[in-house]
Amino acid sequence: MFFKNKNSQPANQEKNVAQVLGQGTVSIKDLVAPSFIEVDFNHLKIGDKYYRTLYVVGYPRYVSPNWLYSLVTFDHPLYISMFIYPSESKTVLEELKKKIAEMEATIENDIKAGKVVDPTVQVALDDALAIQAELAKGAERFFQFGLYITIPADSLEELNQITKEVDSVLSSILIIAKQATLQMEEGFKATLPMFYDKLAVWRNMDTTSLAMTFPFSTASLTKNEGILYGVNQHDGSLIIFDRFTLENANSVILGKSGGGKSFLVKLEALRLLMMDVDVIIIDPENEYQKLTQSVGGEFVVFSTTSQYKINPFDLPTDSQEPDELSNKILDLHSLLKVIMGELTPSQDALIDRALVLVYREKGITQEPETFKREPPLMEDLFKVLVGMETEEAKELADRLEKFITGSAAGIFNQRSNFDIKNSFTVFGIRDLEENLRPVAMYVVLDYIWNRIRKDRRKRILIVDEAWYLIKNKDSGNYLYSFAKRARKYLLGLTTITQDVEDFLATDEGRAIITNSSMQIILKQSTAAVDKITQTFYLTGGEKHFLLSAGVGEGLFFAGQSHVGFRVIASDEERSIIE
Repeated sequence: MFFKNKNSQPANQEKNVAQVLGQGTVSIKDLVAPSFIEVDFNHLKIGDKYYRTLYVVGYPRYVSPNWLYSLVTFDHPLYISMFIYPSESKTVLEELKKKIAEMEATIENDIKAGKVVDPTVQVALDDALAIQAELAKGAERFFQFGLYITIPADSLEELNQITKEVDSVLSSILIIAKQATLQMEEGFKATLPMFYDKLAVWRNMDTTSLAMTFPFSTASLTKNEGILYGVNQHDGSLIIFDRFTLENANSVILGKSGGGKSFLVKLEALRLLMMDVDVIIIDPENEYQKLTQSVGGEFVVFSTTSQYKINPFDLPTDSQEPDELSNKILDLHSLLKVIMGELTPSQDALIDRALVLVYREKGITQEPETFKREPPLMEDLFKVLVGMETEEAKELADRLEKFITGSAAGIFNQRSNFDIKNSFTVFGIRDLEENLRPVAMYVVLDYIWNRIRKDRRKRILIVDEAWYLIKNKDSGNYLYSFAKRARKYLLGLTTITQDVEDFLATDEGRAIITNSSMQIILKQSTAAVDKITQTFYLTGGEKHFLLSAGVGEGLFFAGQSHVGFRVIASDEERSIIE
């Protein structure tokens, strides 16, 4: 069949419309109607688009909540219509009674004839008896249910390909669908919002099964304790959650610039502070300075002229672990690789001997009681390397000289002169040059690690722009090690980055995500969304949601559950944060 509009010729279309307008006979339908509609036996062509409609004829015996989720979130636009027609319980009971009698007679005849009872008949009889009992009690009602799916495509080849993919998805959930051959026009109209059901392919369905068919069920993350993170986009419920109830309290926040990461992190920090949780932040851009002042926190600035100093060679004076010094030397190995760059095996061995010697000269050995003695400084290591009088040692000393007498002198070559006592402490490193920031972040992390082991209580450590650490393998490994060990000391590590693609491309970045029980993915760029989809096993619908999400919208993962959510805050909270 082929229908053609009189005004289909593009060259004459404006002229014809103008003539019709002059005669006053044009209607809205004339203006919005396509130029032509071609009806084939297994597809429609409307303008430049192709359409094919499927109707469902077979359903699974048992269904679970949201069982149509894979169809609704299919990674291609689909027009899906459900037609529901209530049935009179009295009529259904009478029909069931007849059907039950027929099936019982069939089974009885098979038994008398010595035949094996058909298992499909026995199963159908059991189901019919169960439904009959529920209907008689009034616990269930019966409905006629029709499910139709129209697939749009830009070409016939794409239409055939998408049809195969949809059929595969339907088969995976035990649904049998057929093409509305020779009824494509009726099928297309059946999936338009106009209640036009000329296909009339229906299936009996009870109330419970029908309720589970609606694609509105979602994971619930509303708990009796914790803080408010936002609103569930699917059902409007509040997401109230305590991250310390998970396997670990670590979280990862991924999102493009301007997606609302900083606002969410500040909001969470503010609310955790009210729940008596200490908050420590490593801030590469000094974004948290005003918030720190608002809540009476302490903002620790690192720069060449800053009054705050941290000695990376410090040891915990109250530690009784005999391998504490060995662990510290291993950590300093990684720090020096961040400072100096790649080291050869012989240079690495030379650094190890120098570190052992520099502690020994201060009288510090593997004995825990010696940890109370004054620790060495970086300049002591520099002097030891110079004193070795070899070309290799001199080269290493030259790499270290910048921190002793050069432009970075005084930042990491002084005695530590402060302690974390405030419940909201922020370390600001914006005033350091770009290549010094990873060094500062590493030193601060090591300093924080020594402090949290003294006093175990609920704390959150927020590492903003974690890519500074991840891009270096040694500092990335240290951050990963931090994430693994944090749970033992009631610490939750929050890792934030906007360089999502690069973060996920590293083994350390992926490992940190794996060791985080809570993950928040905000609005994403097209460049990163495919990598995120692969890492988090997102559906096509979730992928499109991340691309179209607004500021402060995304996916909230907590343990095995995840939902789409939107961050909400009160006016008072906004005034404090912004």
